[in-house]
Amino acid sequence: MKLNRIFTLGTLLCSLWFSSVLKAQTITVLQQDKPTSIRGLSVVNDNTAWISGSKGYIAKTNDGGKTWDWQQIKGYEKSDFRDIEAFNDQEAVIMSSGTPSLILKTIDGGQTWQEKYRKTDTTYFFDAMDFADNLHGYILGDPINNKFLLLETKDGGETWNESKNAPDALPGEASFAASGTCLRVSGKEAIYIVSGGSNARLISLQPHNNQWQYSNLPLTHGKSSEGAFSISMGQNTGIIVGGDYASDKKTDSVATIRTVHPVLTFASPQTGPAGFQSSVEHIKPGVFLSTGTPGSNITIDGGKTWKQIDSTSFNVCRKAKHGKRVLLAGNSGKIAVLKL
Repeated sequence: MKLNRIFTLGTLLCSLWFSSVLKAQTITVLQQDKPTSIRGLSVVNDNTAWISGSKGYIAKTNDGGKTWDWQQIKGYEKSDFRDIEAFNDQEAVIMSSGTPSLILKTIDGGQTWQEKYRKTDTTYFFDAMDFADNLHGYILGDPINNKFLLLETKDGGETWNESKNAPDALPGEASFAASGTCLRVSGKEAIYIVSGGSNARLISLQPHNNQWQYSNLPLTHGKSSEGAFSISMGQNTGIIVGGDYASDKKTDSVATIRTVHPVLTFASPQTGPAGFQSSVEHIKPGVFLSTGTPGSNITIDGGKTWKQIDSTSFNVCRKAKHGKRVLLAGNSGKIAVLKL
């Protein structure tokens, strides 16, 4: 009887702690009402971050997001910059989806931009970009001839070449250019890709193996609006989120846990996020933030249970590469900060 009381008390205390931790998370909008839809976000440290969006807009902050220096890049007013990778407050690379597919780079804080890649072929459509370090990076594009497009740079975005070892794509399968996070490259240069459409899959390449691995995901798929949209890796666990952006309140199969060791396994959460999620980010051990058009959700138990903490629509969330700052961005130039 005494043991039962102790167990009950412990369970109650854990529940109260869990609830208090979740209540401590708040999202505060820093600015909005700009004529651009933001999907590219790169947080360098607690002070410096860059965003990129539609209609050729980019912006940079050096004070943690309190103020932003906006610009519409001259000559690229029709470009949709779906992703950005910033290395510091002076150097950044941006990619534009659609036709033409473009890659631009700045080395002077955005004062000038140099075009590093252009493709007018309408079959090219860029989805996401990620770097293992300041030199080695990749850009993922929609499949061409049953192969995902994979561009690679080894000189910080100065030159780009199509990879000779691109992963296979199934008919009707593609990735989503929703947040720049359907492609992730780890520090050890492992590559992770998530897909949707006819199939929802995790496609991965480990640095010690030159063979792509393909794993089916227990996520909603079948339509062009459904599937896996984003992946984020923790220490031994990764989270994959998605759903159906055309029916964003549906909560079926919108998140899974990816367990790395000893084998590749997947599990659906006990309680998932409240609807479609286009981006997920690892915050600290066991803690992940996800966001989408129905709002933002957080897990503090490695993805087993999720709690909605905000109902504001965002497209992307990213944590500082060197620091703790977590920013979110979305339509109409909306930028926000997560307060832990």
